[in-house]
Amino acid sequence: MKQKQWYETLFENYANRYDNESFAQGTIGECDFIEKELNYDKNLKIIDIGCGTGRHSIELSKRGYSIAGIDLSESQLEKAREKARQNGLSIDFSKHDARNLPFENQFDVAIMMCEGGFPLMETDEMNFEILKNVSRSLKTKSKFIFTTLNGLFPLFHSLNEFYAGDALEGNATYESKHFDLMTLRDQDITKVVDDNGVEKVLECNERFYMPSEITWLLKTLGFSKIGIFGAKLGAFSREDKLTTEDYEMLVIAER
Repeated sequence: MKQKQWYETLFENYANRYDNESFAQGTIGECDFIEKELNYDKNLKIIDIGCGTGRHSIELSKRGYSIAGIDLSESQLEKAREKARQNGLSIDFSKHDARNLPFENQFDVAIMMCEGGFPLMETDEMNFEILKNVSRSLKTKSKFIFTTLNGLFPLFHSLNEFYAGDALEGNATYESKHFDLMTLRDQDITKVVDDNGVEKVLECNERFYMPSEITWLLKTLGFSKIGIFGAKLGAFSREDKLTTEDYEMLVIAER
């Protein structure tokens, strides 16, 4: 039996706690930005990759958009479905691996928020498979909006100082063990308490990306217009030029 990866174990029985994490509190502002990027066109079909508990899908659906959410975690999806029912919304939340999606030319827009799978994979090839599958799911004329880890940040900052400054009681905690300058991978220890009160200690491995890498990867997939900006929680803006101070980057790709 194949051993579960850390990102699979992390999201088991973590849906309620996840919704309370500080990084999950920017949904309204982020959806305001997404709407603006879509010119408020409610005819567009959207796919939410790594949708988690469905926070962006549900907010956009409330605003009248047609959206489908996919995730690898059944417990996160159950929470998303429950929240959709409570809001009287009909959203297709389905379990899929973003490296192997069954869609082709079906969506006008893809969103992939808050590291929705992309930089978490074990190899660069697997991360690229996610981008390839998203690209294949999109129509010829389409837009792809996502956030990912900014490779410039750990070159100028201590990740452990950042994690300590960002720590809130009851939230997950992170401790960087080794940041590899050759691979731009951070090996860290993540501690979370799940919805059953069980503490999990996980050895994680996340890939930070340089803006130029992201641009090149997306160009190879046929995206011709690529903008990369700083990603401020709940306050995305094209006015925020990406700097070394940004832990995450916001990517907007069009073709």
